[in-house]
Amino acid sequence: MAKEKEEIYSILERYSDKLDPSKPEISVILAAGHGKRIKSERSKMLHEIWGRPSVRRVCDAAARGLGSDNQIIVLGKKALDVVQTLGWQKNRFFVYQKEQNGTGDAVRMAIEHSGISEYSGDVYIFPGDMGLLSDHTVDEFKKYFLECDCDMLVMTGQYEGKSEDNYYGRIMKGAESGGVIEIKEHKDILAMNDRIPYRTEFRGKEEIFTKEELLNIREFNTGVYALKIDSLKSYISAIRPNNVQSEIYITDLIKIFNDNGLRVCSSPVTNNSLVVAFNVKSVLKRMEETFRSMVYEELKDIVTIDDPDDFFIAEETIQRIIQLDKSYKVVDLKVGNGAYIGPNIEINRGLTVGRNAILKGDVRIGQNVKIDEGVMLSTFPEQTIEIGDGTHIYRNNVIQGNVRIGKNVRIETGVRITGSSDEPVVIGDNVQIKGMTYIFGSVIEKDILVEHSILKSRYVERVIKKNGEIQPIKYILPHPEGLDSINAL
Repeated sequence: MAKEKEEIYSILERYSDKLDPSKPEISVILAAGHGKRIKSERSKMLHEIWGRPSVRRVCDAAARGLGSDNQIIVLGKKALDVVQTLGWQKNRFFVYQKEQNGTGDAVRMAIEHSGISEYSGDVYIFPGDMGLLSDHTVDEFKKYFLECDCDMLVMTGQYEGKSEDNYYGRIMKGAESGGVIEIKEHKDILAMNDRIPYRTEFRGKEEIFTKEELLNIREFNTGVYALKIDSLKSYISAIRPNNVQSEIYITDLIKIFNDNGLRVCSSPVTNNSLVVAFNVKSVLKRMEETFRSMVYEELKDIVTIDDPDDFFIAEETIQRIIQLDKSYKVVDLKVGNGAYIGPNIEINRGLTVGRNAILKGDVRIGQNVKIDEGVMLSTFPEQTIEIGDGTHIYRNNVIQGNVRIGKNVRIETGVRITGSSDEPVVIGDNVQIKGMTYIFGSVIEKDILVEHSILKSRYVERVIKKNGEIQPIKYILPHPEGLDSINAL
């Protein structure tokens, strides 16, 4: 066990960089939880939302929204999986939480790390499973913190479902002042005696809440906080595990701050669906649906999408589509039910992607290309598929690797094309490929018909017969092997 921990520390150090002291904001990403309730061998933080791990989404939103790359990521279970997925990045370092003793303990480990000893800015804390967090939400939160003149700011939402389904911590506020008193975790509320109310003092006045009142509070804690680092360092060690979980909650800082004359404020979000965190598969699925809905709203007047509930277009490709729409009056893009279009797809005007077609890897597509149902286009790293204007790829065909297809090519059903890095496939303009045909590492000149053939490492020349027709390529098959093993029934 000691050797394993030593290895973890060594790898985390290799992937870590130093903070930039000139930037006054730093984000702490809490990514130590494994997520028992998600029921998966994979780290909870690596479950994907719209093609990207949740923790990567949070890291990116925090950095862009704060305008600072300064970042500390606290890891625990599956630490090596998470750090290797995120990789090295400038002004970011990793901290290892050996035992998951709560959010307060994770934050304490982050700010007590030697890499932050000379830092004097503001600290923003984010849960790594809030995968719908946007840079706009973070930016608005930062602006509010800079303007509100408080020592701690809590991002809050309004729960819209049934109270009994609300597992978030409740925001307790003063009856008269409206100030934030405490955050009461759901499990701690359930553990209360029904007949004994919760009593606490706030600004010299006793505040009383019954168990039912606490359960019915709609304003909830999102798990996002902003704090002045000096106040955080001064009081983080005062938190005690006085709760059902016997954990150190970062939320307990609120009462500690209040008791020591510091000011705590709340900042409500405008879109509750963007600050959801997941513990179970059903919530993760709902977050995916929310993201898909946002993508559809962004593209619905640019792209004809057959089924708003069943498609995938990567964010990088979405941005290229939007830029295409700005450059041309008409783009005429169509995406079929269940189609998948990855991040490195360079699309063009007049593209039709059929039902359940998959486009992955580095694929560059010309104008007015039609890709039918069930087609698979994919490449390995440092390989490219290029498709010329007016080309039509018929249903269920598979094209992989290094392939260059000319203009107005027709690839009919039953074709498989594979090009390697050493032996790419090059297909000239106006070629027609049909029948059960397989092509590997070959060059085919323009205007040729290829039918029911297997071409492996071949150069196919355009030959004109005496009657002026172009010689077709048909029934080019390898010699059979194993005939002596085949007998009539």
